[in-house]
Amino acid sequence: MYFIVVKFKVKPESVEGFPSAVAEFTAATRAEPGNLWFEWSRSLDDPNEFVLVEAFTNDGAGPHVTSTHFAAGLEAMRPHLVETPRIISRQVDGDGWDAMGELQI
Repeated sequence: MYFIVVKFKVKPESVEGFPSAVAEFTAATRAEPGNLWFEWSRSLDDPNEFVLVEAFTNDGAGPHVTSTHFAAGLEAMRPHLVETPRIISRQVDGDGWDAMGELQI
């Protein structure tokens, strides 16, 4: 699977509206057959930073980045961002979340 984490620095005046600005992109991506998850969070350290954790099947990543909603989603984000987002994108073994071995409940 492809495991991706992206950090988005958002303009202070855009922070409250950013989830709405990415809602259509989020819904369309979650509906893709190759999407495993697409989850937004807000940083506890920086209230102007949103973190996106996403994963795709090995065959799902390519269609995602070539979709029309991908390009539209990036353009919807652009006016709200302070800087180029930072990304980690890796192909990893597995097809989902595993239980944390160091902290069993």
